[in-house]
Amino acid sequence: MTSNDLEEQLREWREMIDKLKVTFQKLGGPLIFIVILAVIGSASSFYTIDVSEEGVITRFGRYHHTAPPGLHYKIPFGIDQVHKVASKRRLQEEFGFRTSGVSDGRSTYVSGRFADESLMLTGDLNVGDVTWILQYEISDPWKFLFHARDVQRNIRDVSLSIMRRVVGDRLVGDVLTVGRVEIADEAKRLTQEVLDRYDMGIRVVTINLQDVNPPESVKPAFNDVNAAKQQQEEAINVAEREYNRFVPEARGRADQLLSEADAYHINVVNRAKGDASRFRSIADEYRKAPEITRSRLYIETMEGVLAGMRRLTVVDERLQGVLPIFGSDSAALKKAEVQPR
Repeated sequence: MTSNDLEEQLREWREMIDKLKVTFQKLGGPLIFIVILAVIGSASSFYTIDVSEEGVITRFGRYHHTAPPGLHYKIPFGIDQVHKVASKRRLQEEFGFRTSGVSDGRSTYVSGRFADESLMLTGDLNVGDVTWILQYEISDPWKFLFHARDVQRNIRDVSLSIMRRVVGDRLVGDVLTVGRVEIADEAKRLTQEVLDRYDMGIRVVTINLQDVNPPESVKPAFNDVNAAKQQQEEAINVAEREYNRFVPEARGRADQLLSEADAYHINVVNRAKGDASRFRSIADEYRKAPEITRSRLYIETMEGVLAGMRRLTVVDERLQGVLPIFGSDSAALKKAEVQPR
């Protein structure tokens, strides 16, 4: 396009603008302008908030109020501004993986490219590959909009920091097995404390550990370690079972022997005390009447000795020429010498 063509084009535009000005003045320009402003103002004075949202209203840039779901009115021409926030919707952040889409009614995930998020050092200096989901809601839309910048980035940074701290306080065996629920609960509590300190209007709903595995490069060695630990636990269980079977039995026998020894001790002591008491009583009687007591003791002793014999022959020692009326092999022939005292 040459300069003459450009000047010709500009001249035509000026003529068109002049014609529009003349037409506007003939039709009553101020009235039309007012009508146009009224139409524009009416169209921009009403707004709708969805059921899953809340509206933060600012007037001249300053927070004015929060509007609930429904149809509302605001001052037009940019005086009131509406900021819609999905405060009734549960939002989600994924760590160590990403949801790529839905196929055949199932969600598909992408992993393997987020090792900087998922690889963590445990308390016993092992490495674990931890993936988790953080679900949250916007509890205060005004704080969410104006108390922090890039809230989503802040939430991710806080959750990463807290999860590394919690995992770093535990052994790798606890992280991979029995400690997952406890880790998730503690991470949720600590994350909420940090977000409350930042006052961003965020409420953490839940933190779920999706998967916890050792890194791919050390999986075979880790599996060998787990197998060895299982064998160790099995051996310990067998030893405890044998211990529980034999030790109580041995303790029972020991208690029985102790009880029998105590009974024998008591019996011997009581018998000795009885014998000593009886001896003292005999001694007292002997001191009172020695001859009578000596004869009585002799007679009682002989009664005890002779009571156990089946056959007994008493022969006077002064008797001579006694015929052997018993067989020579009789073991029952006995001669008792009775010597009066």
